[in-house]
Amino acid sequence: MKHILVTGGSGFIGSNLSLELQSLYPQATLRVLDNFHGSSFKNLLGFNGDVLAYNVSDTSWMRILKSEPLDAIFHLASITDTTVLDEQKMMFDNVEGFRNILDLAVEKRCPVVYASSAATYGSQLSMKIEDAGIPNNIYGFSKWTLENLARTYQSKIKTVGLRYFNVFGPRETFKDKAASMIYQLYLQMKAGKRPRIFKYGEQRRDFIYVKDVVSCTIKALEAVQSTVVNVGTGKSTSFNQLIEALNEGLGTQYEADYFDNPYDFYQNFTEADMNPAKKDLGFECKYSTREGILDYVRTYLIPASSESAKVPGTVGK
Repeated sequence: MKHILVTGGSGFIGSNLSLELQSLYPQATLRVLDNFHGSSFKNLLGFNGDVLAYNVSDTSWMRILKSEPLDAIFHLASITDTTVLDEQKMMFDNVEGFRNILDLAVEKRCPVVYASSAATYGSQLSMKIEDAGIPNNIYGFSKWTLENLARTYQSKIKTVGLRYFNVFGPRETFKDKAASMIYQLYLQMKAGKRPRIFKYGEQRRDFIYVKDVVSCTIKALEAVQSTVVNVGTGKSTSFNQLIEALNEGLGTQYEADYFDNPYDFYQNFTEADMNPAKKDLGFECKYSTREGILDYVRTYLIPASSESAKVPGTVGK
């Protein structure tokens, strides 16, 4: 690949992806498109490519690429805050932004790998590809609409949709309260507090390390034809097991502080069916959830905490 566009490239997954692409294709022309709402420029420190500071739903940025070749588009830009209640804004930014990307891809005759979400499944327990389409919120509905829109372009270009599950890892700290549960528990334990989880920690989710997510996202370009796949580990991990792994990484022995779950709509179980990803992309995770937590804590969080401790007020920033 010589010419690559990453939308949402300063976000959590997008920045990890952009920096990995830069490492893999050092001679490529790599561009990031991001409006920097809900993300941070700090995620792109070390990035040497071009940065377009636009909202993807605004067509004005497209003139910049009008005469430029493109070999691949990775589309991760979207509103991901599930507390956004403005349905028109969520739908316009997410769906119309994607429509712009698809139109550009048709013009450039290049494939599009785009971020969908496990939110397309809603609260159901079965998470096979064909089970999606019953989202609980407008965010999940916008992602489902993306998948439907992509299908209308598949006679012209290859599109690969990735239903990301619970992603965690480096460069998520700017998300604050929206950062992964794993990071939130780490902060509590690092501060000397018992980690708080719902009674009695038996809820299970499919948590996947961002390094595996990036690998799968890049590998998606190898798909023979258009498809949609789940991106998880394929194995659920209990909240109690998260704390065990964090204790192992930190060298601590904190016990959980259990409290009542106030949400009757809370999803207690997610587990991705990874057979389509293996079949269509040849993808398998390198890290189990435990292994990902250990790498995250020991390679990134503890060293970062040690460095920030030298500068008062920077811990967790």
